[in-house]
Amino acid sequence: MENPEILFKSPFKIYVLPKDKITFESELEKQNVEYYCDIENQPMFENGIRYFIQDVDRMKLDKIFTENKIIAHTETISISDYRDEKKAQKLYLKVAGIVIGIIILIMIMERLVK
Repeated sequence: MENPEILFKSPFKIYVLPKDKITFESELEKQNVEYYCDIENQPMFENGIRYFIQDVDRMKLDKIFTENKIIAHTETISISDYRDEKKAQKLYLKVAGIVIGIIILIMIMERLVK
């Protein structure tokens, strides 16, 4: 449940990647964890969406993060999702392999035509 009163209860800040927002908020609701999402006051989201959560709910958060494979970080320790980077690297390698394969086929075709 989103609750702005958390800001006055000495919360801690956590950042969740935008791709995990729906899953994260759904799990917070299921676990009855009060939170406040500061999306309106946040100019950029590339580092994640800022959430304020009470300190007493840290154990529930750990469970949510591990069970749903959500990548989160604090202001001091920024973490990126390396799974996305691996996917991009695999795509680059596939495209490079296809381009090299096409070039080799063109070279073979030119030799056969001569």
